Amino acid sequence: MKTRERARLALASLLLAAAPAMAADYVQAPGSTLVFASNYQGETFTGKFGGFATTLSFDPAQLATSKLDVTIQLAGTQTGNGDRDGTLTSSDFFNVAKFAQARYTATKFRSLGGNQYAADGTLSLRGVSKPVTLTFTWTPGAQPVLAGKATVKRLDFGVGGGDWADTSTIPNDVAISTRVVLKPAK
Repeated sequence: MKTRERARLALASLLLAAAPAMAADYVQAPGSTLVFASNYQGETFTGKFGGFATTLSFDPAQLATSKLDVTIQLAGTQTGNGDRDGTLTSSDFFNVAKFAQARYTATKFRSLGGNQYAADGTLSLRGVSKPVTLTFTWTPGAQPVLAGKATVKRLDFGVGGGDWADTSTIPNDVAISTRVVLKPAK
């Protein structure tokens, strides 16, 4: 091998070694859940969205390259109460006729110690985008699991405004929880 070829190989090896490691790419697998909880006139209720799809690039050792993207279908949201379900999809709340989906994206991740992390991202809902932090536990494996929680201030997004803006009737804070089972992206 000539000296010039050796120098090229050595340089290529150095560049590959210096390249940042990329996070593993995952997509949502069956068995995943995304739910919310609030209360109405002191009565707690829970609900689930019409569906959601998650893509994630994540490696606990390479948080700077991590990305999360969740698309949430607002039509079909269910709480077990037909009247409430109809109200939630109406123009007073999600306005699914105009805004069929919400989206959460995050590119800034922090370690909270152990297998606990925070994703500082943006929720886009009803044409409004605001910061929302998702705290989560990461369980690695053949099908890793991201189990997380967030609080969304509904009035920041115009959800339940007007007559529904009274926080003594419906609190401003809505608890969101998710358990996303993941599989490698193909």
